[in-house]
Amino acid sequence: MIDRNDFRLWVAGCSHVGTDLRVSGRESLADAIRQTEQGGSDGGPLFEWDIALHLGDLSGSQTPPQDEEGREVVRQFAASQKHPREHFYNIVGNHDASGPDEPCQWWFRKWVDPTGENTEHSAVHPGKRPYAIVGTWERYTFRVGNLLFLMMSDRNDGGPPIGRGAQGGYPAGAVTDETFAWWRRMVADNPDTIILSAHHHMLKETTVASGPWEGFVKDAHGQWKSHYHGYFPDGGPEGASYLYFVGGKPDAQAFESYLAEHPGAIDMWLGSHTHTHPDDQRGGRGHIEQKWEVNFINVAALTHHHGRLSTPMSRLLTFTNGSDTVRVQCYLHTSDYAPQGWYAPAERVLRLSKPFQ
Repeated sequence: MIDRNDFRLWVAGCSHVGTDLRVSGRESLADAIRQTEQGGSDGGPLFEWDIALHLGDLSGSQTPPQDEEGREVVRQFAASQKHPREHFYNIVGNHDASGPDEPCQWWFRKWVDPTGENTEHSAVHPGKRPYAIVGTWERYTFRVGNLLFLMMSDRNDGGPPIGRGAQGGYPAGAVTDETFAWWRRMVADNPDTIILSAHHHMLKETTVASGPWEGFVKDAHGQWKSHYHGYFPDGGPEGASYLYFVGGKPDAQAFESYLAEHPGAIDMWLGSHTHTHPDDQRGGRGHIEQKWEVNFINVAALTHHHGRLSTPMSRLLTFTNGSDTVRVQCYLHTSDYAPQGWYAPAERVLRLSKPFQ
């Protein structure tokens, strides 16, 4: 629990552990954890954190993930020497999704398992959580002081157009009507808290490359082709870069409409999904933006080899007791883009609706 003035939240996503292992033997998740605790081999400093969020896409599989990669995910989480598995809070990303003829999100529920229903496989013991989870694998909350976390998993399962097919990650984001109703109720019922919403995807036109068709580029013949995301014509490609389906409705913009009508209803939206370098401005938007009096942060990816533009990085959010600001730092996990460690040009100080207590 918190025993000092600061609460430090490490936020990462898109480890795609299978891809990095297959291409170069790189342990994308384990390496990042070790760097935070021991420092990096290229000189990146270690840093303290209290809990971590991983915002989906632990799997790198282009087909529905299987047990072998699940065991590898558990093994890489165990690289931590200072933080037990229960210090990591997880949600589903589009690559983690089950196939159209498989039990709903069986792989995530078996191997990642935020609620600890399959401890023998996931090694998650719910009673050891520093901050108790309330809810299900699909949507849950937890509280840290007056911070309320609303954790929502992607529902990219069940087959096209909403869910992935037998091949490919099918990147357009999706949640159910039940999840949106739950989110709306939690927001309305907790006006006195600092609300952080987390989903694998960003909302439409909030951060870098989160607009319609911004996941792709056109070839010499004017045809769309993969760029940030894979191009799948039967999977809602227009919305490949954002949360596109709500309750099966394409380009629903349910969250966007709610926030437009209730500015400042939440303090922060955290997502990953779009891998790129920390200075990218596709669509005229960066990784950290404000809209509807909400701070939007795309934490990007830990993977180095999954996707053409991947720059391994994560974010550290530091909340200080009594302060209504949060410091957001960007950590580069390799030296490909800039020296490993803190990337100062990407650092921000964001305003909260009320002081953290």
